[in-house]
Amino acid sequence: MRVWFDCTAAAHPLVLRPIIERFSEDGADVLVTAREYGQTVGLLEMLGIEHTVVGRHGGGSKPGKVAALVSRSARLSHLVWGFRPELAVAHGSVDLALVSAALRIRSAQLQDYEFAGIQRQLAFRIAKRVLVPDAIPPERMAKVGAKGSKLVRYPGLKEDYYLADFEPDPGVLADLGLDIARVLVIVRPPPETSEYHADNPLYEKVLDRLAGADGATAVVIPRTGSQAERARGRDSGNLVVPDRAVDAQSLIAFADLVVSAGGTMNREAVALGTPVYTTFAGKMGGVDEELIADGRLTVLTDADQFELVKRTGLAGPQNPRDPGVLVEGILGALD
Repeated sequence: MRVWFDCTAAAHPLVLRPIIERFSEDGADVLVTAREYGQTVGLLEMLGIEHTVVGRHGGGSKPGKVAALVSRSARLSHLVWGFRPELAVAHGSVDLALVSAALRIRSAQLQDYEFAGIQRQLAFRIAKRVLVPDAIPPERMAKVGAKGSKLVRYPGLKEDYYLADFEPDPGVLADLGLDIARVLVIVRPPPETSEYHADNPLYEKVLDRLAGADGATAVVIPRTGSQAERARGRDSGNLVVPDRAVDAQSLIAFADLVVSAGGTMNREAVALGTPVYTTFAGKMGGVDEELIADGRLTVLTDADQFELVKRTGLAGPQNPRDPGVLVEGILGALD
């Protein structure tokens, strides 16, 4: 079997890594493509996943996104046509959806946010299987083109699967020059280039508080270069902004607190047992709704809401799950 995977955002190498490994272990020929965006390519390199970089993100404007989508899809078509896969797999890649439809390749899409915009809806409608956490109500997925046998609802969080074999690496602390005696906060900015992003000044207020806090260090993991520059522009010794892809999961495991507008990083903190506050300002999805109701995720409404204190114990996988469950659901696309 030949299987094509496409990574278009930083979360995708992490989510797809155990699935790629399972297919490879079972003898499949695998092609992994990637888009230049944030830490996507850097994470593939860090994880040791062989890949081919094709195209880049189109920015925050709709014309830029459409132009990038058309250009990248055309370039991908030539590459994928030569590989001739029987199956294509992604976590919300619209590029993969369009190429799969054009080349008549059966595709499977994973997703854990049901309000991600019309482009994702297109990907869901093209796919033969759509895999989502069972916290998302099926009627919401039906509205975006995933219903009946197409929809596969799996238990837990997607992070429970790719973090199942996770062991935190203390080397990440030394690499960034972090003093573990200080309160360590991991911060993720909003998804400013995404359709579902809503303006929220709370993130900037959180950075202002952390920049002036005594005894605290905040590692800001930006999505874009402009976010990195704005954080560095505060000229505070409390703020650390890595200039390359880092082992964010180990940072979360050693952190005392996570404050994030990003869905994946929030859920990684939950999966690893680290206290986490969300500053997400878009429409709350089913996964976050359930985590908030269970008290595992807290909505931040004020920059002074959280305490800057050391916690005891090291985080680790709270509910590890077998990635084979996801592989089985993906293979259903071939039925």
